[in-house]
Parts: sequence; structure tokens; C-alpha cells
Amino acid sequence: MQKQHLFEYAVIRVVPRVEREEFINVGVIVYCKPLKFLEAKFELNTARLLSFCKDLDLDVLNENLGSFVKISAGGLQSGPIGQLDAPSRFRWLTATRSTVLQTSKTHAGFCADAGETLERLFVEMVI
Repeated sequence: MQKQHLFEYAVIRVVPRVEREEFINVGVIVYCKPLKFLEAKFELNTARLLSFCKDLDLDVLNENLGSFVKISAGGLQSGPIGQLDAPSRFRWLTATRSTVLQTSKTHAGFCADAGETLERLFVEMVI
């Protein structure tokens, strides 16, 4: 049996009208310290989003979601937040916000392969 590692994750949501608190899941962020893994994945179902809120600017939304991926990856191309260590980047990405893009509360679990867990959570929570 493979060794199990503690991981944390949050679901990325689009909340078009914050005051109504309705949302659509569009992505997942997974962080696993023992495996040195931090990655975000998203997919926009444009038809579904536009049927939910036809005023959404999908280009801006896509660009902002791309920032989640860049910051997760870290490095010089990901700006000042992307230069922080992985735990700080994860906490920054999952901080409570009252904007169109929000994340769920963080959840924890155990996994042997964080990449596989990201894919499984993405299918379960987003697709």
C-alpha cells in the first residue's frame, strides 16, 4: 500500500451576483505539503455560465482564473504572490473574498498521489 499524505483543497467558484450567494464550481486547488504539490485546475462551461448570468465578462473571468494557475505554479512569471512559499500561496488563493471569483472553505484528506487527487476532485466537483 502506498503511503498516504495529508492534503488540502478548495473549490473555485464563480459567484456572479455576490448578494444572491449563488455559484457555479469552475475549478479546484490542491495543496499537499509532504509532496511539495500545489496546483489549480479550472474549466469554464461558457454556455452554463452565460445561462446563469449573461452579463459575465468571460475574457476577464478566464484571465483571473489563469492567475490562480500561475500563482499555484509559483515563480517569477506569477507576480509577487507567486514568489511566496507554497503554503502562503495556497492560503492567499483560498482566503475569503466577496468577489465574483471565490473559493470554498478548505477541506482536508489523505492521498498517495496529489495530481491524481486533483483530477478526481476536478471531475467530482466541477465536471
